[in-house]
Amino acid sequence: MHLAIVRSRSAGAVLHTHSVWSTILSEATAGGSLTIEGYEMLKGLDGVGTHEHRERLPIVENTQDWAAAAPRIETILREHPEAHGFLIRGHGLYTWGKDLGDAKRQIEILEFLFEVMGRKRGMAWQQ
Repeated sequence: MHLAIVRSRSAGAVLHTHSVWSTILSEATAGGSLTIEGYEMLKGLDGVGTHEHRERLPIVENTQDWAAAAPRIETILREHPEAHGFLIRGHGLYTWGKDLGDAKRQIEILEFLFEVMGRKRGMAWQQ
């Protein structure tokens, strides 16, 4: 999976999270993507210069055979060249950067935005 992203995005680093918010939103969002727009923090994503940006993160169905799914990931990334990451349904986030620092920044921005989206939608977890 990581190598498919490196090939598709010429990434120097690929990171993957299993956060609560990325997992919840990947399941709570109908359709094949999560759209985030209108938030100032979007400007923290690589190449984004305005809060008016619309970030569309594809949602990929989970599988136990990621080696076989790698070509599908490469196709999705080619079809969505503007995406800064993607979600695996019920699993988590993948994102990347030119180096580890950039990839970590992308994670911090996207995870912040996921929490904002989840709280806005009234999603709360019970402990």
